[in-house]
Amino acid sequence: MRLRSHDWFLQSGQAGFKARSRMKNQGSPQQMFDGRPVIGICNTWSELTPCNAHLRILAEHVKRGVLEAGGFPLEFPVMSLGETLMRPTTMLYRNLVSMDVEESIRANPLDGVVLLVGCDKTTPAAIMGACSVDIPTIVVTSGPMLNGKFQGRDIGAGTDKWRFTDDWRSGSMSTADYIESETCMSRSDGHCMTMGTASSMACVVEALGLMLPGGGAIPAPDARRRRLCHYSGNRIVKMVAEDLKPSTILSRAAFENAIIVNAAIGGSTNVVLHLLAIAGRIGVELQLEDFDRLGADMPLLVNLKPAGEYLMEEFYYAGGLPVVLQNLKSVIDLDAITVTGASHAANTEGAVCYDDEVITTIDKPFQERAGIAVLRGNLCPDGAVIKPSAATPSLLRHRGRAIVFNSLDDFHQRIDDPALDVDENSVLVLQNVGPKGFPGMPEVGNMSLPRKLLEKGVRDMLRISDGRMSGTAYGAVVLHVAPESAVGGPLALVREGDMIELDAPARRLHLDVPPEEMERRRREWEASTLDDARGYTRIFLDHAQGADRGVDLDILVGASGPGLEYATDAQVKS
Repeated sequence: MRLRSHDWFLQSGQAGFKARSRMKNQGSPQQMFDGRPVIGICNTWSELTPCNAHLRILAEHVKRGVLEAGGFPLEFPVMSLGETLMRPTTMLYRNLVSMDVEESIRANPLDGVVLLVGCDKTTPAAIMGACSVDIPTIVVTSGPMLNGKFQGRDIGAGTDKWRFTDDWRSGSMSTADYIESETCMSRSDGHCMTMGTASSMACVVEALGLMLPGGGAIPAPDARRRRLCHYSGNRIVKMVAEDLKPSTILSRAAFENAIIVNAAIGGSTNVVLHLLAIAGRIGVELQLEDFDRLGADMPLLVNLKPAGEYLMEEFYYAGGLPVVLQNLKSVIDLDAITVTGASHAANTEGAVCYDDEVITTIDKPFQERAGIAVLRGNLCPDGAVIKPSAATPSLLRHRGRAIVFNSLDDFHQRIDDPALDVDENSVLVLQNVGPKGFPGMPEVGNMSLPRKLLEKGVRDMLRISDGRMSGTAYGAVVLHVAPESAVGGPLALVREGDMIELDAPARRLHLDVPPEEMERRRREWEASTLDDARGYTRIFLDHAQGADRGVDLDILVGASGPGLEYATDAQVKS
């Protein structure tokens, strides 16, 4: 079997000499160049990405597995995305990392790749890049942190941060306790241990078939995650021999499974954007409506924050995603192929639930309906999303007066103004935080409530924006409104005092303004420009697609292929 790496390391003459000689300066012996498969370990490690800061350790365990199986492991870095530190938002750079991954794979003598990822955007970014090249690929995530422990109870990263912040702002939590909770919340390696975007994507990747069974939920400090890395190193060598590529695994059925699983676990709204983008890279037709058709009415089977009580540690101990897949066997395609070379049915046969308070069955679910609902209406002709399981039920049908903020700065300046004319029935509207408006589409859709309402005990309001929200967040929050404000979507035309109606069960979001008035406002609307944008941000602004298409760059949709760069005849003869 001829491999990509053979065109580097098995060349005669100067071309092969150069490739082998430079690699030998790292101590690689001659037998590493005998034609064995070369496995790239794509590492998103960075001390600026706390969720991924232990990936250098995990990479060593992958290498052991690759060597044991007869492969030649070579680790390489790509840009990392740390959700907690990066500004303006990691979503701006997801596509840039995908380019880094794609070009690093294409340009180097790699026959297969292990993607070491974890924090929210590193997972979809690396998969997008690998899909565009389409060589054998397996994913290993960093794993969730251990449960936070604060004042005798478990707390979850993100979810309880929002609660504590509201309590602190309202005066019901002291500053000392607020600071202490920071240390108690993040007490080990790993990503958020709530069912936020990182945990959601880990489970979704497992459901897609790109990860070894059970790998999504193993806590980061658990030795079993290191063994997962070793096994993944073993397996990628065999995948190269089998020529088992993402295009074989990522079928239409795989994406449908992932949509249903994300609904059943109460997964993040961000998964919508990432699955749309991954599907665009691998060539599978996926539409926003698929998320509503397949997932909106799915019951919630997992009792995890932010929708429930427990955290990822309990989810793993209860049996993890293999149990969920078995519990969904009547509605998903368990025959879909996975990185094991076998189906989900074979991989999860005999999976046992050890705690039915954490993982429930489809007949007796934790909640009856939990999926992401896709809204339409004159305020979002290209769609918007809401996560009903995270919202106050009474707000899923709501009519209220718009309080409009035209930017994030405007929101921060006015939200706590005692003179703000707002009550608990108002609808908070945030404009210009979409893909091109911010730019990058930040996680600000779950706007903080006005201090004066928090002091009255109000903890949820209807909020609407063209931005995103953290998967750890909660509330009656309408997100991803498309077209976005910055390109002249109807959200840009909302004015203070307009009446807005949400009917989530009917999938309707309506601005109660006559068409002729909307047309008048449209004629007066002026686009804001970012003429000073340069470099990658300029590329993003010029090429980013809307939220309804996954916010990928139009120039990246589709595949580049493995793209071998052969040595010239002159090099070979020299």
